[in-house]
Amino acid sequence: MTPSRPGELELLAVLTLPGVARSVRYARCFLRDTLVPNHISPTGELLDDMVLVVDEFAGNGIRHTASGRGGKIHIALWAGRGVLRAEVTDEGADGKRPVLRDAADGESGRGLHIVDALASRWGHRPDGHGTVVWAEFRT
Repeated sequence: MTPSRPGELELLAVLTLPGVARSVRYARCFLRDTLVPNHISPTGELLDDMVLVVDEFAGNGIRHTASGRGGKIHIALWAGRGVLRAEVTDEGADGKRPVLRDAADGESGRGLHIVDALASRWGHRPDGHGTVVWAEFRT
């Protein structure tokens, strides 16, 4: 996990969950419980957008990485002046990283396009064998 950077973002909370499908629901609840009411409105569009993005990141981490094969995912929430940041760390996918692909016609492959549309900016970075996928939202 990245340490807090003074003057930039403050770490609000971190949650570690098993790499199983039901953990995605707990990731969404963690986001709501951590951010409402001190950082975000319980009825605002921003909350819905952040929940959808964390859902996508957590689900991808469980479906496409070692986290979903007996591992874990970690969710970290950060706050700074005018910005909230959500990060999901997985246990790796043999060096593969998230890629925004051409729009998919099927039932899968659209998630990162949704993230791209909702977040002010997003990206990823390696974390040992794993990957941290993050998204920032203007408040």
